[in-house]
Amino acid sequence: MNTDHAYEGSDFYCDVAIPNADQLRLVHDDESVLAYHHTRPYWDVHIVAVPKRHIDSLTTAAADDELDLRALFTVVQAIARDVENTHGAAAVLTNLGEYQDSKHLHVHIHSGAVRSR
Repeated sequence: MNTDHAYEGSDFYCDVAIPNADQLRLVHDDESVLAYHHTRPYWDVHIVAVPKRHIDSLTTAAADDELDLRALFTVVQAIARDVENTHGAAAVLTNLGEYQDSKHLHVHIHSGAVRSR
């Protein structure tokens, strides 16, 4: 997926990633969750997991999001376990508020050094 130009919308996942999953380096793809290698990685290993149904963020998730959250965190746990086993360490991160560039819940699973940009 070509990400050389800056995305100017507010939901990269609904607008670009989910409908164009075939253009991503997929880690996981099912009816509820998409996980792929970040298109512009910040760390040596940088995977993003996102629910396919729109949920704004972790802090806005509600009871009717439970099944999607369970599916998301099951995938995040499996990927994080694999990254930890393969690389010796892993971190799991989600951004909120002004830190959240794309207004769609997404989780970063990462390991290794920060890449120079």
